[in-house]
Amino acid sequence: MPDPYAPTPSPEDIVNGSSYRSQALEEEADAILVRGETPRPLHVAMREDVAEARVWAERRVNRARDAIRDEPMRATLYALGIGVILGLLAAR
Repeated sequence: MPDPYAPTPSPEDIVNGSSYRSQALEEEADAILVRGETPRPLHVAMREDVAEARVWAERRVNRARDAIRDEPMRATLYALGIGVILGLLAAR
């Protein structure tokens, strides 16, 4: 059983188990700094990411609409099935 009175480890005591992705991001950040480029401001990066997410969502919505128009009975049965499952889960 661990000692409850042991001191809490400091950030220096914690071993950093970095992953491949974090290493790749750190290398990319170092390359940007070496080239002397200034990173994009956070609000600009967020706006660009939101715009990408909006385009992705619009494509998915259009695909769903097309699927519903092509096979309305199948979509209705799927919705009914999901509703029954959610209803059974909510009744618990």
